[in-house]
Amino acid sequence: MTDTELLDIARQFRINTVAPQAGNWERDRIQTVTVLREAGKLGLLSFETPTALGGLGASFQLKQALCEELSRGDMAFTFAMINTQNISAKLASSEQPKRYTSLIAGLMQGELFGATALSEPGAGSDFSGISTRADKTRKGWLLNGTKGWITNTAIADIFIVYATTSPDSGWRGIASFLVDARKPGFERGDIYQLMGGHAIGAGEFHLRDYAVDAEDMLSPPGDAFKQAMALVNSARAYVASMCCGMVADALNRALAYGGERIAFGQPVLSNQGLMWSLADVMTDLEALRGLADKAGRMIDAGEDPTLAAAVAKKYAGRISVPAITACIQAMGANGLREDNALGRHLACAKIAAYADGSTEMMNERIGASLRSITL
Repeated sequence: MTDTELLDIARQFRINTVAPQAGNWERDRIQTVTVLREAGKLGLLSFETPTALGGLGASFQLKQALCEELSRGDMAFTFAMINTQNISAKLASSEQPKRYTSLIAGLMQGELFGATALSEPGAGSDFSGISTRADKTRKGWLLNGTKGWITNTAIADIFIVYATTSPDSGWRGIASFLVDARKPGFERGDIYQLMGGHAIGAGEFHLRDYAVDAEDMLSPPGDAFKQAMALVNSARAYVASMCCGMVADALNRALAYGGERIAFGQPVLSNQGLMWSLADVMTDLEALRGLADKAGRMIDAGEDPTLAAAVAKKYAGRISVPAITACIQAMGANGLREDNALGRHLACAKIAAYADGSTEMMNERIGASLRSITL
């Protein structure tokens, strides 16, 4: 399947399935399983998994394009879908991919759902401060602790969990483990009522003497933290692309409305004030696309994307809410109608501003880079 073909599949899936149903998911406060499974049948849960394991072996930049396309319909659904896809790709890149063949196949087909569990109720941006423990046993490890703000908690079967093997060692003591929610010791907790983002299925879970085989330590202490930071940089880049999708959809709706709505004998888009407001939205959208694209190119090239991803994520947080608000304003009271989706985009833009690092944390990353770069 070519990149163009996959993007066309995603576009039709967004138009025919995601966009028409997204409002209902939010209104009913549910995370959809049926539509996620449909995504699996279309290949949208397997695009980064290597072809040798049944995936499509796609580039990171294609992942960004898919994120933008699907987020035009619903960023919350897209975020949940991408997280299951991430687990399939991660297991496929592990040192023992054959050990996880059946899990990878289940995740790609939508028979299983996945999630990455870094954050805790008391540790988000300060990832090195997690308190979930992994204690060595004769056969492997025992995990105890609580994870919070985890995407797909409502439905996930397979988690990659980060835990400390040595609390006094900081990030050097953190390792990652495969956790199967269907086994003893896993307890699903509260599912958060997240404004605009119920389709994400975010919530918390508890591990109580959860036994992990030695072979299911995916990354040893020290390496796990570095790998997690690389994954976070990637997430910042594709979250920026998701924001592009929401802003683009809002702008398209505002332009269509402005061209059709007649006031004082002419389309409202003919008014310079409105036209210039939407011109600002378009300018910000193109700038954000350029920043996200730069981070994506660096990731595909194997370069360090830390600064580029932080800049893209910060800019997404800066412009998305005011851009969508401007589109709502351009549509007058009609911009507030649920069937126009702009209110949902607005709420999800705020979610995006926190996902994988707040704007304040992006400033920290950018500030740290300023000491070692020449402009």
